[in-house]
Amino acid sequence: MKALLLTREYPPHIYGGAGVVVGQLAEALGRLMPVEVRCFGERAATESTNRIALRGYTPWDRVGPGPDKPLYAPALETLSIALAMARDPVDAQVAHAHTWYADMAGLWIRTLHRIPLCVTLHSMEPLRPWKADQLGSGYLLSSWIEKTAVEAADRVIAVSRRMRDDILEHFKVDPERVVVIHNGIDPDKFRRTEAREVLARRGVREPYVLFVGRITDQKGIFHLLDAASKLPPGVQVVLCASAPDTPEIEARLKRAVPEHPNVRWIGEMVPVSEVVQLYSHAAVFACPSVYEPFGLINLEAMACETPVVASAVGGILEVVEDGKTGLLVEPGRPEALAAAIRSVLGDPARARAMGRAGRLRVEAQFSWASVAERTRDVYAAAIDDFARTEV
Repeated sequence: MKALLLTREYPPHIYGGAGVVVGQLAEALGRLMPVEVRCFGERAATESTNRIALRGYTPWDRVGPGPDKPLYAPALETLSIALAMARDPVDAQVAHAHTWYADMAGLWIRTLHRIPLCVTLHSMEPLRPWKADQLGSGYLLSSWIEKTAVEAADRVIAVSRRMRDDILEHFKVDPERVVVIHNGIDPDKFRRTEAREVLARRGVREPYVLFVGRITDQKGIFHLLDAASKLPPGVQVVLCASAPDTPEIEARLKRAVPEHPNVRWIGEMVPVSEVVQLYSHAAVFACPSVYEPFGLINLEAMACETPVVASAVGGILEVVEDGKTGLLVEPGRPEALAAAIRSVLGDPARARAMGRAGRLRVEAQFSWASVAERTRDVYAAAIDDFARTEV
């Protein structure tokens, strides 16, 4: 069996959790089978390895933004890349598309090259209406792409049980074709360290509350800012926040941060070696998302033995054990968020116990080796079903 993974993001050029997941999944699958990855952006032949063949694709100039920069341009660029991905030869037995950006490429490959399609939803367009601000009428197109591909796919992979429920509610799909495979992390890469040199270089002082994520309303970053003023004196809030959804939301954050003297903003995608130090020495990791299909960052923090305070939404409910590896709060309530953070800060022994429990939970349930094995089984089932329907 050979798998063809289709994705917008692929390391090292990533800006969100989906790119991290695809990179790790490809590596883990590569130990089980041949893998080809087709992604957005130029890629050199030297980036391919013995286990993973990598191809990069760029959009057609004709459908680019142009001088007027229409909001729908990203959706059209995506379709042009999808056509190019589908046009190239395919020798895989199964295609696996990640996010709406790659879904149409997967559907066209399924149709043209006659192989089954698996689609992983890392988020869902119907539950992200604020995307209309980013894509304009292109949001209608992205929503159509996602719906069309999901409803035609041979298998749909949800990253949480809550997402599976959302898929069945919003799309017309056979429940037997929708499976749950949680994301994973590399527990060897994300492991507590005593190294601290990054903290001084980044202007971080202990004790601090850490946030890692994109600059988007989805991640609840402004709720955390509201909570920052309600924390004990001397507690710093560190925002590792980049990849803004729009220039407007980035400008909004730039205006808001100076109003909070205890907030330190690191406006870039911090390398893993550095973010591991930040995770390791944070008193609390905060994930105040208002929508989160899974929440990979919580696993990363837990793997570094850091207690988590997170919103009780989506897949977070399946990652963070309330009262054991962290605390869960109602989303969109800065007062409740601040109270939970204060609770953890005020009981260091309990915080350490939560951190240790988080590490054990990651090791037991969220390793990439087990994720890859379950994904391989889904591929095999999709291939068998596809062969029967083709006869």
